[in-house]
Amino acid sequence: MTEEPGIQDVQEPITSAPPEVRQIIERVLQAEKDKLYMTRPSNIKDDIVKIIKEEVQ
Repeated sequence: MTEEPGIQDVQEPITSAPPEVRQIIERVLQAEKDKLYMTRPSNIKDDIVKIIKEEVQ
């Protein structure tokens, strides 16, 4: 049997990421959370691209 991944395993890529990458991840997660209430979230892809462009500059 395979072991179920724990919260530590799931969070590991985020916690071990460089600060710049972690900032992008956190901002994308927040953008997604902000749209959870919508039945048809629109423009999430545009929001993600905007976040990445802002962080890369």
